[in-house]
Amino acid sequence: MTPAEYSGRPLSRIAETFSNLKSKGERALVLFVTAGDPSLDQLPAILGALTEGGADIIEVGLPFSDPIADGPTIQAASQRALDRGTTTSAVFEVLAGFQGPPLVLMGYMNPILRMGADTFASRAAKGGVEGTIVCDLTPDEASDWIAVSRASGLDNIFLSAPTSTDERLDLVCQRSSGFVYAVSRTGVTGSAKVDWSDTQRLVEKLKTMTSLPVCVGFGVRSAEDVKNVCAFADGAVIGSWLVDFLEKEWQGGEGRERLVAAVRELKAATR
Repeated sequence: MTPAEYSGRPLSRIAETFSNLKSKGERALVLFVTAGDPSLDQLPAILGALTEGGADIIEVGLPFSDPIADGPTIQAASQRALDRGTTTSAVFEVLAGFQGPPLVLMGYMNPILRMGADTFASRAAKGGVEGTIVCDLTPDEASDWIAVSRASGLDNIFLSAPTSTDERLDLVCQRSSGFVYAVSRTGVTGSAKVDWSDTQRLVEKLKTMTSLPVCVGFGVRSAEDVKNVCAFADGAVIGSWLVDFLEKEWQGGEGRERLVAAVRELKAATR
């Protein structure tokens, strides 16, 4: 499926978000949280705090037993969530009715297959989700999932890496909607300092292949990182830093104001 095949779709909330940001001269702050860590009943309050702080898009990670793209921080968060009994169905129930920035589910193909792709996509859309990132699904094998997703109005966001061939990057761009996720370096989330000049070259190449926004994730951990990334990309994604912050600081909501203040600082770096 190519962009021409679904160009007649209404503009998604994710696309609208990027359009509005562009009109204001801003870039997107994309934040990742693991559903169920802290406990799932805390997720609405956490999403509310991220919204108040200025998050433009929120990725909600579905806990999975083998998160191969994630580093130790998110792996541990996913395991804690599973140990608490967090399920995909329960996540959908908690997300239903959320009023705030677009939500993107980030996870792996196994939970989708276990629930059934049609059911998963339908429940996600009814729960207010606007798109998905399936870390272990390659774009050349994604035709069925793309068709099911689009039927439910979900965007498909694919990962591009510095090691990807031009042919692979072109396929990622063709099959993505919402935005393209540029992985800053090889490896997993949360580790190693990034040479942003290498990432900039990847983003610049992607922008010759697509008109979609390009956001950078993996290794973005501070307002300085956000500012560096937003000098050449359309948005910055922060995951491991936030997951670590929530584990240490949230404390049943006692750290809410600290979280809002931290997100405001990150958002300021996108302007």
